[in-house]
Amino acid sequence: MGEILKFPSQQAQGLAFLDRQLRTLLAAKGADELLIDFATSQLTQIYAQFSESEQYSFSVELPKSSDREERDRLYQQINTGLEGIRKENHALMVKLIAQLVLAEVRLFQHERSE
Repeated sequence: MGEILKFPSQQAQGLAFLDRQLRTLLAAKGADELLIDFATSQLTQIYAQFSESEQYSFSVELPKSSDREERDRLYQQINTGLEGIRKENHALMVKLIAQLVLAEVRLFQHERSE
């Protein structure tokens, strides 16, 4: 059986979820459509930039004397370590993205009220 491709991508699903949640939250707080559209646009742009930065790629040259078991073990250790770093960075970046979007929304509201 061939490789299974999932549509939409995980990133697209995540962005759609964030968009819906933010729209619901802002509407519940009484935000108008212009503010909601601005906030979701900012969130989408910032999150897309962030997602690109999570694509880690590097290579490790192993000695020719290493056997298959050693290579597999090292591969697994590297992947486990990278996944831990990615999760820590992801949690921090999501928090920073939320703060940035909130600051931009507040600035947008302030500029509109002038």
